[in-house]
Amino acid sequence: MMKRVLVLEKNKDISELINLVLTDEGYQVEVLFSIEAIFEHIKFFQPDIILLDIISPTAEGTALCEAIKAAEDTKHIPVVVLSTHPKASVIKEICADEVIPKPFDIGNLVMIIEEQLISA
Repeated sequence: MMKRVLVLEKNKDISELINLVLTDEGYQVEVLFSIEAIFEHIKFFQPDIILLDIISPTAEGTALCEAIKAAEDTKHIPVVVLSTHPKASVIKEICADEVIPKPFDIGNLVMIIEEQLISA
């Protein structure tokens, strides 16, 4: 069965690249551009992993990641944060299972997704 990846990425070019690469790698991908109704999307799509674009490691910036990790129905889903913020690595201490700084190497992204799925 194909592993499902939910991608929340505001940049259309980046989301298209991620979708193309992960689809080629054999994943089923759903891309969202806003957090509107994200928990309904999660419930319907049942992702095995979530890629989450977070601009900054502030309370506002990490609120969605923290909500995903706090909810009983979603806390088991690995969350990989993609961020351009120079101090994004701190998000791993707050809520994320892994943080990938942008710009990222696509091969590294695939490797981290595979590692997270194995350890989940």
